[in-house]
Amino acid sequence: MWECSLLARVGRIELRRSVHAFFDDLFSNPAYQPVDLTPEQLYLADESRSNDDPFDALICAAARHLNVPLLTRDSDIHDFDLVRAVW
Repeated sequence: MWECSLLARVGRIELRRSVHAFFDDLFSNPAYQPVDLTPEQLYLADESRSNDDPFDALICAAARHLNVPLLTRDSDIHDFDLVRAVW
C-alpha cells in the first residue's frame, strides 16, 4: 500500500482517486485482502533481497511466507524466481 501511495504521488501510477478510496474499493472484494507483515517476513526479505528495491523484497517475502502467488507485471519480481508470479 505504501509503495502504491509513493508511486501515485510521483505520477508513476494513476489510481483515479485517493489512495484511501482506492484501497477501500480494492479490499471490498474478498479476493483482495491486506496482509500484515510479520517479523519473519521482514527477516526473509532481508535474507533474499535480489535487487535494491525494498518493496519488492517485502512483497516477495510475504508471498513466500504465505505460499501464495503474486499478481504482478514487475519484470524484476518475475526474474527473481523466489515466488510464483502471475501476469
